Amino acid sequence: MKKQMANLLAGMVLLAGAMAGFSTVLMAQDDSTRGIVAEEFVKARPKAGANAAKVPQYKMVGASAKNVSIASIRSSENTRALGITIWRLRPALASDGGPRLLEQESGETIEWTPERVASDAALRKGDRVRLSIESPRTGYLYVIDREQYANKELGEAYLIFPTSRTNNGNNQVTAGKLVDIPAQEDRPNYFTLKQSRPDQAGEVLTVLVTEKPLEGITLGPKALALTKEQVADWEKNASTAVQRYEMTGGAGKTWTKAEQEASQDGTRLLTQDDPGPQTIYAVSSKGDEPILVKVGLKYSGSAKAKATMATK
Repeated sequence: MKKQMANLLAGMVLLAGAMAGFSTVLMAQDDSTRGIVAEEFVKARPKAGANAAKVPQYKMVGASAKNVSIASIRSSENTRALGITIWRLRPALASDGGPRLLEQESGETIEWTPERVASDAALRKGDRVRLSIESPRTGYLYVIDREQYANKELGEAYLIFPTSRTNNGNNQVTAGKLVDIPAQEDRPNYFTLKQSRPDQAGEVLTVLVTEKPLEGITLGPKALALTKEQVADWEKNASTAVQRYEMTGGAGKTWTKAEQEASQDGTRLLTQDDPGPQTIYAVSSKGDEPILVKVGLKYSGSAKAKATMATK
């Protein structure tokens, strides 16, 4: 995986989410606090236009909670949110009304339509996937990738975002801005799930948002190899108590023009009318300490199709 990811990033502009082996510490919440912090995604974005869109509903994962409105969920000074959407690409249809991703192959233009998938969806060998990340608060985004094996052990850690090839290393996030992995201008602008070593069971992405840039990192054009001590130190100092919320009826919805534009140059921000993230992670935090979410990509298919994230 490390060589494949390093080669991928050498020719790509990566930005900074699907759950098997997702190691979270669930917060104890009663019926009155189930929707905590999803409100941030509404209030933090620019105000909506006159024709307000229907507000999406979210449901707590792993509990029998009722659906909750993203706008009715109360915020807490001790809770922060992070939104991650996983997109699976399929061949575009003539009936698709939204934007498409274009790929040039052997002189032919291939059109792909990104569709949302639930955070616990099983991904198949050969699937093409993308990620979008949104933070309702300003901060600095870091994404670490590690292979995960059948015995639950993790492989070497690589910082895949930021890199010096990505907007000169600028990794600041802000409300309404989407961060795409891979970026739309990358070639290819998706990951293809391919087989790696036989005992590999998936990938674990560690998504970290800090108030200030991390020190002691020298960015280059490729993924940066991290030591176990570095990763352990970042995890030790970050908030990791997480509750996950899934958009009701969101899986299968296709990429919108607003989402396409909000992940390009940052001049177009998502408004309160635009789609929310597919999955919202509510992270219990104190003060300005970093927040950390681990996203596991679950691969299914034949026994030999346990895959790794790589380009074609």
